[in-house]
This record gives sequence, C-alpha cells and structure tokens, in this order.
Amino acid sequence: MSLHPTLPAPDNLAYQHSCKVQEAIVTEISKANGWISFEHYMEQALYAPGLGYYSSGSSKFGSQGDFVTAPEISSLFGRALAQQVIQVLEQVNDANVLEFGAGSGKLALDLLIELEQSKRLPKKYYILEVSADLRQRQQDLFESQASHLTPLIEWIEQLPTQFNGVILANEVLDAMPVHLLTWCNDKLFERGVTWENNQFKWLERPLDNSELLTIANKLSPQINQGSDHISHYTSEISLSTRRFTQSLADILQHGLILLIDYGFGRNEYYHPQRSQGTLMCHYRHYAHDDPFYLPGLQDITSHVDFSAISDSTKDSPLNLLGYTTQAHFLINCGIIEILAQTSVTNVNKYLPLTNQLQKLVSTAEMGELFKVISFGKGICQPLIGFTSGDKSRLL
Repeated sequence: MSLHPTLPAPDNLAYQHSCKVQEAIVTEISKANGWISFEHYMEQALYAPGLGYYSSGSSKFGSQGDFVTAPEISSLFGRALAQQVIQVLEQVNDANVLEFGAGSGKLALDLLIELEQSKRLPKKYYILEVSADLRQRQQDLFESQASHLTPLIEWIEQLPTQFNGVILANEVLDAMPVHLLTWCNDKLFERGVTWENNQFKWLERPLDNSELLTIANKLSPQINQGSDHISHYTSEISLSTRRFTQSLADILQHGLILLIDYGFGRNEYYHPQRSQGTLMCHYRHYAHDDPFYLPGLQDITSHVDFSAISDSTKDSPLNLLGYTTQAHFLINCGIIEILAQTSVTNVNKYLPLTNQLQKLVSTAEMGELFKVISFGKGICQPLIGFTSGDKSRLL
C-alpha cells in the first residue's frame, strides 16, 4: 500500500492495522465475485468489528485526531443546545435523552452539566455507541470530570422499542455508508470497488438495485435541469440515513428528534454543477477525496441530503418542526447570551470563547454548511431553535 506524499505518514503499528483492514475488504470482494458496492466498502472501512475506523482504538476527535466537531470546539455548543432540550423535557413526562454516536463524550458532558444547573435533568441519558473504544473514552471522561452524573447515563447497543424525550445525533448521518451512482449518457450505473494489481479500483456496473433505481430516476430531471446534456455525473444516495430516520420515527412516542450535520436540500445537493458528488475523507486534519487511502485509519463522509431525510418521515406520525442553519439555531437558543455570562474583563477566558463562537456560527466556518433539522410527535410549542431563519422551504 503506497503512502501519499502530501499526507502525514502513519506509524508502523497504524500502517499494519490498515493493511489488515485492506485484507479484510479484499476478502469481501473475493467472496462477492470481484466487485462490491461502495456502500459495502465504506461500511467495512468504517465499521468492521475491531478493524473499521469507528471500531478500532485510534484517536479520532480533537487536535490529536482527524477532525474536530462542534462540541470539541466549544462548550458553548452543548450549553446552547441544552436550551432546546430543556424546552422539550418540560413538555414530556418521564423524559429521557438518547444520543447517537457520542464521540468523545464532550456533548453529553456539556449538555448534562447545563441541564443540571438548570434543574432539568432527564430521567436517563442513553448513549448508543457502536465503538467499544469510544464507549470507554466517554466513560473515562465522565469519571474524570463529572463522576456524579455517571449513574444517570446508560450505554446501550441497540434502539429501545419505545422512547419519550429528545433524540440527538450530531455528525452521525454524514458517516453512514452511501451508494455511489453515475449518470452517464442517459444511463445509470452503480460505482463499486474491485481489487486489481494489488490496489482498490473503481468499477461501474449497470444499476440493478430497484430501490436505488427508483430514487435515481426521480433525481434525473433535477440533475439535468438547466443543462442540454450532462454526459457524466456522479453523486451519492444514502439508504442508511433514510432507514435510520424511519427507525427513529418507529420508536418515538412523545418528544423530539434533532439531527445536526453538514449538507443541503435536494436542489443544492444534486445541482447540475456538483458533478463529482460530495464524498470526502479526513485524515489527521487533512481533507482529501481518496477513500482507498489507508482504509481503517481515515474517516469517509458525504454530505447529507436533508430532503431525503424529511421525505423518509412522510409516511410516519412525525411532524417536521424546523430546518435551519447551525448559526441560526445556536443564536436562537441563546448562544450569544450564554457567552455574555463571561465578563469581557476576564480576557483570558472571554477572548477564546469569542473565537470559538465565531467558528460555530460564521458562514465561513460551520455556521452555514451545517444544518439542524427537527421532527417531533406531540410537541405543541414552537421550538426556540427555529424562531427565525427557518429554511424548510428548501427541502
């Protein structure tokens, strides 16, 4: 496996781990007669037990990892988000919170500390975490910084059958496996992965998955809009995010689903000029577009089609309660007022917080690209996070 000249080189132990991941995926390709969908490749590279990026022990978050999420940037994020959570907890009897993919545990920590100070702690705070390593890191974080809150947390490995309260997923949808499709000269192909000359290579086959075909045919007019002829257009379709949202709709009895991630509505996602899709990889704070590089050591993501997320709930009892940018959501939730609780005279504390706030809400940083979408059941009050800047019309 060759290394990239402009990316940091892994140490020998990490490199050997990646070789094992590569061997496992090659075995999958062999078992499938020489070709697997990219969705299968991505699932193995990220989630293969004990091998995948999210299933192994490498550092992923913060300055020592591969990327930084909003909770790692600032506790302001979790504290502002807590204001929305409080509003819902006050409306739901015996309310709990369920967080998916809690990462380092920083969001759970900031949320629970803010909820405790507001005297609005949930009955239970559930964390559904597929990675045993991350689960241990989350437990260690609470033991070191807020051990008195640990009894409130329960780590689970599968969805409960019923749930009342708030369901949270911050930067979870973007890491769910996606299918890659190519529209080429009015024909549809699925882009998959093969193994040739000791390396992974792309190989396209005529699309024969009926579910994907139905979705792709609906997208074709959008992709060709405003263009006489697009000879080659590649993009992603995520069945996983659709099924994930539907599973949440099945279990929620009374409460709120809050999903935060980077992405667009359908018209922007499948814009005729976005002909290479949105697939992106993150390794040691470098972003690049080669998903075959060091499998198991890098994150692989795609932007979220929020229109697809919304459409997947239309046959359920869920109501769309809001869709907006992260900047609008955090400002609506009072993040500026939370910052103001720190005196400007305390320069050593105040200035770093203002820089952190800038990263969270600036259009040049996370403020515009990241979106917040919410669905609810039995929630009557307008949500404070969507009092201004609602963009539901773009779904």
